[in-house]
Amino acid sequence: MRDLVIRDDREAGRLEAMSGGEVVGRIEYFVLDSAERALVPVHTIVEPAHEGQGIAGALARELYGIAAREHSAVAPLCPYVAKWSERHPGEAPPADQALLTAAKDWLAEHPGRF
Repeated sequence: MRDLVIRDDREAGRLEAMSGGEVVGRIEYFVLDSAERALVPVHTIVEPAHEGQGIAGALARELYGIAAREHSAVAPLCPYVAKWSERHPGEAPPADQALLTAAKDWLAEHPGRF
């Protein structure tokens, strides 16, 4: 998808893929500031009409790029992002198990967030 633009709406906790002025995909995430700072993706969603165009992968790549620029880790709770990171170890350093546990605990303490 040539005209894909990705924007980080940090306040809303969404990394959004835009095409033609509409949101065609997103990663919903939160920022964990305990133990170690991390971006924690929870859901990856691509609109059905735009599936199979590499949007989810572009979002995952940008999430890890943002984390690298911010010197943060990524603790992927989203199954898609976790699989993507396994397939791209050069771009997606593995998360420490303690960090994943802290992210899961945060999510359990905030059940209405996602």
